[in-house]
Amino acid sequence: MSMETLPLDLYKANVELQLRITRLLQEGGHRWLESVQKSNMRSMEQTTAEIEGLLQTGNWQSLATLPADTFWRLFQHGVNDSQTINQLAIQNQTEFTTGLQAALEAWQKSVIGVASNTSAAVPVMDIFKQWGAPWANAAGASDTKKGA
Repeated sequence: MSMETLPLDLYKANVELQLRITRLLQEGGHRWLESVQKSNMRSMEQTTAEIEGLLQTGNWQSLATLPADTFWRLFQHGVNDSQTINQLAIQNQTEFTTGLQAALEAWQKSVIGVASNTSAAVPVMDIFKQWGAPWANAAGASDTKKGA
């Protein structure tokens, strides 16, 4: 490996990291979408069951208690949905964090491998020093202005 291929190899490592992060975000979005679809299906099934129960009601007394019964069923359903959403959020965040950690470790190994396989390792270290040079120059310039 030579200094000519170093920028390309580093670019490839960065693109691979970006692709892995994008994949993690897509997988998380897919899990959320599946969860919403399942919740929607349960809600539709419950609504259908309530409508069928209403149609089967044969007396006025059971119709009179229907609003209160429906309220408490919907309230309990909302509490259950909140708990499910919290659990899903924790699970998604855990999976994303684990995947991100693995992606960063792979990126780090790739960058270290590129840097260590470079035939001119000393100039590579000079490149890393050069990255910090503009910041050092800017800090030195601001210090001189303060002193003046």
